Amino acid sequence: MPQRKPTYDSTNVERFMTGLIRRAPHEPEFHQSVREVAEVIIPHIRKNDRITNAIVFERMTEPERVFMFRIIWEDDNGNVRLNRGYRVQFNNALGPYKGGLRFHPSVNISILKFLGFEQTFKNALTGLPLGAAKGGSDFNPRGKSDKEVLRFCKSFMLELFRHIGPNLDVPAGDIGVGEREIGYLFGQYKRITGEFASGVLTGKGLTFGGSLIRREATGYGAAYFAEEMLNAVNDGLKDKTCAVSGSGNVALYCAQKIIQLGGRVVTMSDSDGFIYDKEGIDEKKLARIIELKSARMRIREYVKHYKKASYHAGKRPWGAPAFAAFPCATQNEIDIEDAKRLLKNKCRLVVEGANMPTTIGAYKLLRDKVIFAPAKAANAGGVAISGLEMSQNSLRLSWSEDEMEERLRDIMISIHKQCVTHGKQGKKPVDYVVGANIAGFLRVSDAMLAHGV
Repeated sequence: MPQRKPTYDSTNVERFMTGLIRRAPHEPEFHQSVREVAEVIIPHIRKNDRITNAIVFERMTEPERVFMFRIIWEDDNGNVRLNRGYRVQFNNALGPYKGGLRFHPSVNISILKFLGFEQTFKNALTGLPLGAAKGGSDFNPRGKSDKEVLRFCKSFMLELFRHIGPNLDVPAGDIGVGEREIGYLFGQYKRITGEFASGVLTGKGLTFGGSLIRREATGYGAAYFAEEMLNAVNDGLKDKTCAVSGSGNVALYCAQKIIQLGGRVVTMSDSDGFIYDKEGIDEKKLARIIELKSARMRIREYVKHYKKASYHAGKRPWGAPAFAAFPCATQNEIDIEDAKRLLKNKCRLVVEGANMPTTIGAYKLLRDKVIFAPAKAANAGGVAISGLEMSQNSLRLSWSEDEMEERLRDIMISIHKQCVTHGKQGKKPVDYVVGANIAGFLRVSDAMLAHGV
């Protein structure tokens, strides 16, 4: 019997993307994330009949299931409010679905599919037995009272609990979902099921199954990955000027670890603008920023305390002179004009701390000019510690902070080695984009093929 051909040509990037867009129209973020991977993977698998005949990559770009549901809750004034919730379970070839929940007005199915698709590769690179998922809601916790957030979380979990479990799907936090929200969600799950299932959520408080350095993990991991990249060319972060965007957990703790490794952080930002401190943001100044964010104050307050620093309203920090750029805020925060500014200022290293923070145009320009660390490799630290939190929950024990940081660093070193193995081509410099994509793809595709169709 002749071998059935794929429903559309998986050996040509443009034909592949045409088929994907036809199946999933009006999802630009998802299309962007798939294209970035397809341009690497399709040439790599073109002559592998086993992978192409089993349409592995096509299957990998289609979520296994998507749940969408309404959330009804009541605000402090007694008004009934309506939001939309989602859970996209993308791939469980390697283990239970694993990925964050995002509460933000921008949340839609395109963004969650892009995040879930990226998560598939990122989780694979950690070496841990983790599948991939993503979820959330267009609810905005900013400006809401604790009681309003609690009522929303309880209503959200009334639907989500049907689709998650320690061996099925283990959500974590993301933008808008911190320790407070995870605590509320866990409490409601416990009320509904009657079980203290500590492994059902990660990012929990330390008193009920959480892990040390979870808050710091993504930022620390990005800095460790940058250090490994520079070590590979007989260099390091010491004395390097670094521009960091954002002021959430990823940015704060990326900056903290850069400082500890000897680098000099000169920028941080929020959605209103960025600060530039030519003298450098040291540990004491960073502690002040953490205080400001804990008090839910804006980054511009920094310049009231440090008069030599400047604040730039409505702008992003990519025009500031820096050897290394760490975009740690949100997707597509570096466009092609920002990329040109970075190159003009002789930036030599870009490390994606956020998920897909560069546009396709910027990504293609920077990748050819600088050492470029894609998010699926550089920001895998958060999910790595989430996976280790699951292990601690299963074993009913807690590892020390030093043990956790050592495990995190080992995982980031391992990811770097995988990228070098698959991204080194002759005498050319390591292409970390190629290395990360191929290493993640091979681990997932091997499992999918072993499971059969």
